[in-house]
Amino acid sequence: MKAKHQRLVLVLLAVAAMIGATLLAMSALRDQAAYFYSPADIARLGGVPPGQAMRLGGMVADKSIVREPDGVTIRFTVADGGATVPVRYTGIVPDLFKENSGVVADGRFGTDGVFDADTILAKHDERYMPPQLAGAEHKTETLEQ
Repeated sequence: MKAKHQRLVLVLLAVAAMIGATLLAMSALRDQAAYFYSPADIARLGGVPPGQAMRLGGMVADKSIVREPDGVTIRFTVADGGATVPVRYTGIVPDLFKENSGVVADGRFGTDGVFDADTILAKHDERYMPPQLAGAEHKTETLEQ
C-alpha cells in the first residue's frame, strides 16, 4: 500500500474514532443535561408519569412553606403564574430558600401528584449580596507612597 493511501486510511480512522467518542459522550450526558420544567409546562403536557426523573423550576409561592413535625420534611408550592405544583422535600434546605424566591428541584412525581424532590437549588437574582456584606460598602484602600 502506498504512503498516500496509508495516510488516507489513518485520517478516516481518526475521524471515525472522533465521531464515535462524540456519540458516546452525548449518550452518557443525555440524562445529566436536564432542563427544568415549569408548572405551566407540566400542565400543558397534561402531567408527568409517576417515577420519571425531572427538574422542576419556578417561584416558591407566598405562604406555602409548611414544616412537618419530623423537623426535616417541608412541603411547599412551586408556581410560575400559570400553574402550581405541590412539592415535598426531606433534608436541609439552602440558606437562600424562602418564599417568593426562585427554586429548582430535582426529583420525580409520586402517584399522589406531589413532586418528591431529592435536591433543592435556591436561585438568586443578579443583585444578590451575601448577608455578611449586606449594608457594607466595598471600600478600596489607596496606598500612599
